[in-house]
Amino acid sequence: MLPWFRAARVPRTRSVFAAFLLAITLLVAPTATATAATPTAATATSRGWNDYSCKPSAAHPRPVVLVHGTFGNSVDNWLGLAPYLVNRGYCVFSLDYGQLPGVPFFHGLGPVDKSAEQLSVFVDKVLAATGAPKTDIVGHSQGGMMPNYYLKFLGGAAKVNALVGIAPSNHGTTLLGLTKLLPYFPGVEKFINDKTPALADQVVGSPFITKLTAGGDTVPGVRYTVIATKYDQVVTPYRTQYLDGPNVRNVLLQDLCPLDLSEHLAIATVSRIAFHEVNNALDPARATPTTCSSVIG
Repeated sequence: MLPWFRAARVPRTRSVFAAFLLAITLLVAPTATATAATPTAATATSRGWNDYSCKPSAAHPRPVVLVHGTFGNSVDNWLGLAPYLVNRGYCVFSLDYGQLPGVPFFHGLGPVDKSAEQLSVFVDKVLAATGAPKTDIVGHSQGGMMPNYYLKFLGGAAKVNALVGIAPSNHGTTLLGLTKLLPYFPGVEKFINDKTPALADQVVGSPFITKLTAGGDTVPGVRYTVIATKYDQVVTPYRTQYLDGPNVRNVLLQDLCPLDLSEHLAIATVSRIAFHEVNNALDPARATPTTCSSVIG
């Protein structure tokens, strides 16, 4: 059976709204102290990544930093892609960022500019450990957008060769128009701004998105790849994920394989079509065509 994810039969607006309400519930509910469920660096190392003794090879001279999405973490977001890249000879690292006090496991919730500062510290740590002059970054959702703040405003362009965004919220999102409903629910918009700054930052037209996109989408010296799916139900409309500028390649998953029905989560967690395209973006000199049959191997 081919390892791609079929879109749910539930109408997408209803499923997104349910996810939205679930997220709010998780944040306001009393926090359990289930430390055993919290991902750790040791957990990731046991699966072959976050190994700080790894030295990049001549074939793959740059370490790869994986940046999870909103409500994600450094392990669960990458249980598919990280081993895929490790098995192909990359040194792979992932971080947790955007943590909120009293909220374990679900990260990427703090102000996006502060999360970019955490990424900056982590990249420096990876470069110091591996001895590499630059890294490549692969991010999902917020994790595909937030590194661009690092590149534009925190000096990251000098330390990054390529940025690969998987379903990135590069220009914000309307959540299928659900953000337009916030004014009709008194207190909800203030709650999101106060309790989950990253969600507020990613709304289309937010001050953060306005600052991020002012002056153009990209910076010189960095290669950009965006991998999107037309079935995305979170970063909507999906075409807003695309970047404009030199050294940019925008890819629609279904142009590569119409049979891949991955949505916002599956494109980063199980889609071998997306994985293959990530590998191509990281190693363009050895890129091979990405098709429905390229998932083998």
